[in-house]
Amino acid sequence: MEAEGPQEAIRRVKELGIYPREVAEFGQEERWRPFRKSSGISLPHFTRQVGILLSAGVPLMEALRSVAEESDAWGREILVRLRERVAAGASLSRALEDWHGLFPPYYVNMVAAGEQSGILDRVFQGLADFLEKQSAIGAKIRTAMIYPAFMVSMGFLVISFLFTFVMPKIVKIFADTQTVLPFITIVLIKVSNLFVNFWWLILLSLVAAFWGAERVRKKRRELVDAWKLRFLGRIGQYLYLARFSRILGLLLQGGLPMLRALELAGKSVGNRVLEKKIEEVAKRVMEGASLSASLEGFPPILRQLVATGEKSGKLDEVLGRAADSYEEEFSRRVQMALSLLEPLMILAMAGVVGLIVLAVLLPIFQLNQLVK
Repeated sequence: MEAEGPQEAIRRVKELGIYPREVAEFGQEERWRPFRKSSGISLPHFTRQVGILLSAGVPLMEALRSVAEESDAWGREILVRLRERVAAGASLSRALEDWHGLFPPYYVNMVAAGEQSGILDRVFQGLADFLEKQSAIGAKIRTAMIYPAFMVSMGFLVISFLFTFVMPKIVKIFADTQTVLPFITIVLIKVSNLFVNFWWLILLSLVAAFWGAERVRKKRRELVDAWKLRFLGRIGQYLYLARFSRILGLLLQGGLPMLRALELAGKSVGNRVLEKKIEEVAKRVMEGASLSASLEGFPPILRQLVATGEKSGKLDEVLGRAADSYEEEFSRRVQMALSLLEPLMILAMAGVVGLIVLAVLLPIFQLNQLVK
């Protein structure tokens, strides 16, 4: 029997007058293993589509069916599983927990709050706005890194080519001369010999460096996050503050209690150092302090905005406006940094090539002087 899921198969079998004692999915173990690595679902797109359908009055089950029909094979099967769990009596938030690798904790909690308050359509629309903005910021960061990464890669390839193939041939010109070579030429010859004779060691060192960096990133996450804050400066601060403000405002708008919202916002901000600071904020709030008074160590402007939101009773809206401001400032700073980085990288490349040319020309000038 081919069906969308076990419940649908049971229903169709019963229509034939057969009452099965057990229904199992054929090849379930083999077919579901790949889904843990790739879901086939675009979370912002899924959230937006479900939100639009719910806002139009479409029942949840029909909304999930419609979105599943638009998805590819992998995404369709996941959504069918979600629909089956809901049809079996589970809430949507409980069904989403089965796919915790795809749906973040704040997402599941927002959906649960929307189910309890009866505003699930508004929750999905708010989540879609947030996810789309986060996706746009991520795309902007990736786009910003393309040019520097390309320049560094090309620079390394050009320098490797010069030291491996060009410099050895030039060195042969000076091999039979008795002139004392300039210091800069001797250094470059040593480097060239390193590239020619020990290229495997350079590659091994690069692999070891990448492996070590990844290991440090996983094992010493807090240290790496602290370094990120120092290295990125205000650019990183604006990015994390925008994420924190956006998630906290979204969770409060969805009806979550302040302490639970702070907990989820801290875990979703993406930086362990800030997560610990937000945990301290939550402790002060739990002891009875206001949120604005608890935000010690955060920028004064954010604290003032939060205080204004608390007084007016519109804290979620104020946090949303703060997030918009920080995101705009982040974009402006990134653009400014890129406008400075591009000429600096060109100058660095020109400096390295000029150094190599100088190291080659100086001995030639010395030879000309000897000939004269």
